[in-house]
Amino acid sequence: MSAAEPAVLELYKLAVESADRVTSRRGTANSYFLTIQTTFIAVLAVAAPQGARTPAWQAAVASAAGVTLSACWWLQLRSYRDLNRAKFAVIIEVEKQLPVRVFTDEWQSLKTDPIKTWRQRYAELGTVERVVPWVFAALYVTLFVAELAR
Repeated sequence: MSAAEPAVLELYKLAVESADRVTSRRGTANSYFLTIQTTFIAVLAVAAPQGARTPAWQAAVASAAGVTLSACWWLQLRSYRDLNRAKFAVIIEVEKQLPVRVFTDEWQSLKTDPIKTWRQRYAELGTVERVVPWVFAALYVTLFVAELAR
């Protein structure tokens, strides 16, 4: 064992812990934005008088607020994703100096999964979670268009 190996191992541990914290913060951000979005939709539903037509400006403001929330959510997710991508690139580089390459091997295993059942490739959580803000944005646009059509 060379003198550099303990230092490399400590840096590796720090990098893995840091990446885990970013992933945790990303999950918290998802929970936060999902709560805000569902609350906002519920408030809009409760506040809208049954059968009454909402003025176009109110529908536009509500839709713009919802789309803005969705865009902020998506941008924050993209930021976390970029940060984690950089962290894992560093982790994989450090692993080249270690006897075992846990993250490299794990990722390779996911990419070469021999059991292709209902999916063609591994669907990253980031791919799935990035769709949800746009589903809410589409919902707000649809509600706005529906309100205008009434």
